[in-house]
Amino acid sequence: MPPSRDVPDRHADQPLGVPVSFTAASPPDRTPMVGTHVTLRPVDPRADAAPLYRISHLPDGDPRIWTYLFDGPYPDLASFASELEVESRSDDPLFLTVVRDRQPQGQVAFLAIVPDHGTIELGYIWFGPGLARTAAGTEAIFLMLTRAFDQLGFRRVEWKCHALNAPSRRAAERLGFLYEGTFAQHRVVKGHNRDTAWFAITDARWPRVRQALQAWLDPANFDAAGEQRHTLETLRGAER
Repeated sequence: MPPSRDVPDRHADQPLGVPVSFTAASPPDRTPMVGTHVTLRPVDPRADAAPLYRISHLPDGDPRIWTYLFDGPYPDLASFASELEVESRSDDPLFLTVVRDRQPQGQVAFLAIVPDHGTIELGYIWFGPGLARTAAGTEAIFLMLTRAFDQLGFRRVEWKCHALNAPSRRAAERLGFLYEGTFAQHRVVKGHNRDTAWFAITDARWPRVRQALQAWLDPANFDAAGEQRHTLETLRGAER
């Protein structure tokens, strides 16, 4: 039975958000993402364990990769391979290996996946020297953003990091994520307090961010020495 017209609107003095015609996003699957420089594919423990361990552990790799992550470094290759086996079966987080020049060179993941509300996070990101501070590394994140917004229909993509992780904070802002605040005493990680800084890109801002990323990744944006002609911040322009 419809409500009586004599009953007052109980929301008249209670502001609500802007109406949206949103149903749900699609959860990410394991379909590889292929770019010009990199391919993102599901974790393959047999193929990935040795090369990923080598670039992230002594004597040849940099164990500082693990400082701000929830896990690692690992005592030996076998324990790292066991962790990759667990990761390969996980749907949330959905772990992916970043492959460049046919070699596994880092990891990323989709996590905190809530299709009904259209929110998803990019996390567990670590890059070896073949990806860090390169166009290939930027392209890896661009592929994830494109998958989330353009193919799966998410409304919001999040980036969260340890508040003291200055490189991750710089990376988030460079890529177009906006800082939203810090959650104090959010986690206890490896016996230490972790305050978590939150960043996000919404679908309203995504076209502007996407255009800048596409322009930055264009080969014409790099000179003969491989130096960028324009920064991502310049290409994105001042926020209105």
